[in-house]
Amino acid sequence: MENTKTPTNENVAPSVQQPLPNATAVLVLGILSIAVCWCYGLFGIAMGIIALVLSGKAKILYNENPGQYTESSYKNMNAGRICALIGTILSSLYLAFIIIYFIIIGAALSTVFTQLPWDNF
Repeated sequence: MENTKTPTNENVAPSVQQPLPNATAVLVLGILSIAVCWCYGLFGIAMGIIALVLSGKAKILYNENPGQYTESSYKNMNAGRICALIGTILSSLYLAFIIIYFIIIGAALSTVFTQLPWDNF
C-alpha cells in the first residue's frame, strides 16, 4: 500500500467570527428612539432614522457573508431595527399630534380674539 497522507487542517487558522459592525449602536439608538419619542418627536425620529440606515448597511454585510459574523450580533441588530421602527412610528405620530394640536389652538385663539375688548372704545 502506498503511504498517502490525507490533508489536515493543522496549518489553517480557524475562522473567527466577529461581531457585526454597528450592531450595538443600532440597538442603543433604537431603544433611545423609543425612550425620547415624547420630546416633540424630533429626537426620536432622528435617532430612529440613523438606526435604520445603520441596520440596513449591517444587514447587507451580514447577507454577503453570514459565516463571518456572530449570530448574536445579528440578533442585536435585528432587535435594534425593530425598536427603531417602533420609535420612528411613535415619534412621527406624536409630532403629527403636536402639529394638529397647535393648529387647533391657533384656530381657537384666532376666533376668540377676533373682537378685542379695547376695540369697543
